[in-house]
Amino acid sequence: MKAAIPYDGHADGWSPQDVQQVLDVVRDVEKSLSGIGYETVRVPVRPGVCWLEDCAAADIIFNLCEGLGGVSRFESQIAGALELTGVPVTGASARTIALCHDKPLVNALLASHHLPVPRWTTPKHGSLDTFPLPALVKPAAEDASVGIDQQSVVTTRTALDARVLAVAREYGEVIIQQYVHGREIAVGFLGADILPVSEIDFSQMPEGAWPILSFDAKWLADSAEDRGSQPVCPAALSPTIADELTTAARRVWNAVGGSGYGRVDLRVDDAGKPWVIEVNPNSDISTDAGLARMARAAGYGYADLVGRIVEITRDAHAAGWSGALSTPVEVSP
Repeated sequence: MKAAIPYDGHADGWSPQDVQQVLDVVRDVEKSLSGIGYETVRVPVRPGVCWLEDCAAADIIFNLCEGLGGVSRFESQIAGALELTGVPVTGASARTIALCHDKPLVNALLASHHLPVPRWTTPKHGSLDTFPLPALVKPAAEDASVGIDQQSVVTTRTALDARVLAVAREYGEVIIQQYVHGREIAVGFLGADILPVSEIDFSQMPEGAWPILSFDAKWLADSAEDRGSQPVCPAALSPTIADELTTAARRVWNAVGGSGYGRVDLRVDDAGKPWVIEVNPNSDISTDAGLARMARAAGYGYADLVGRIVEITRDAHAAGWSGALSTPVEVSP
């Protein structure tokens, strides 16, 4: 059996560290697939469609492509092209990926299902003069904390206006979200199963820093914010809070048509109410990332995690699931 592993291979302007970070995940997945009997082929995705030939000739596609040249808006288009091959593709559908990359759209969808989304707006929707502060300003179509740093949280109208202009200049569309003070929790999905819940411990953040997962916290190893935002899995939660969080997360995952694997990020405010802040289909599965950590807490080694993703994908394909044709899932109240 042959497994194709597409990944972002358009590395113009990337540092050697950026390239290696991508290839490290490819290598780990490759090793895991080889261990369960797959012959693997690496498929660097570049402009054009020549790369699709290797994917179409495979028995399964383990999709690791999160964009093109680091531009995340292409992720859903690549997933859509992979779906058209007719080969089983791991992870979420192109429709779900596109939806979750459009933060205003996914927030509107979740709100329509009466799910707890913090108040939000975009500059297009009118004056920001009455928007509650503090607020979090971030790109409306990025993920992985791109465009988020300590200046993303604003406490004055002047800072809000300045940050909106800065983010718009660099990233285009902007979303402004009411800042929720409280515990940051991640709920991971592996197929229909919820993995052990994880929490970010911000207790060691530098004095005066906002307790947020900024780009530096996620990607700049050994930075002050990296050291100050340590994951704890399983999270120490009361049964009541844990049940509320996982129930809300499952409703969110169903609302966006989540499949394969992914993560829903929430905050629990000082009153104990959960708020949905991000939905992450096809979340990072590198060995030190959140989903792999949750899987280890559930008893999965890394190879087991990869094998389970393959099993979920093949079972869904055999049952006739098609990401390209999937319909929204009803969300119970």
